[in-house]
Amino acid sequence: MVVAEEHKIVGKSTRLREAKRQARSFEEVRRAHQQETAEDYVELIADLIDVNGEARAVDLAERTGVTPATVNSTLQRLARDGLIRKARYRSVFLTDEGRELAEQARERHRIVRDFLLALGIEREIAEIDAEGIEHHASEMTLQAFKTFLDRKTTA
Repeated sequence: MVVAEEHKIVGKSTRLREAKRQARSFEEVRRAHQQETAEDYVELIADLIDVNGEARAVDLAERTGVTPATVNSTLQRLARDGLIRKARYRSVFLTDEGRELAEQARERHRIVRDFLLALGIEREIAEIDAEGIEHHASEMTLQAFKTFLDRKTTA
């Protein structure tokens, strides 16, 4: 039986989960953040290709607000994961798997944004909030948002 440790913090008592379980939780969060980054990048790459006909690392750096070195590091990981193809000094291209992930991310973003707009949130705020929420909402929550929107549209 695993027993949580108890600590006194300024007159309050708190319980810690067993260390290995807590470590697994943090590992899951780190994995989720990596997935979030992958989704953001492939979505942006798809947008750049759709609008400009190409996605360049310099454009990704400008639009994500990070250094070119950070973009290159992320692109190497995306290439290793089979989401993009790239060649030195060339544009970035999505693989079929990358394009599919981008479309899924776009759809989640659209559902969350439209839900927030339906609640009366200003468009700019809804766009910003949707960018964070889309990665963390469960499929059940997204389906509930979609059902709400469908009912509102048919009402």
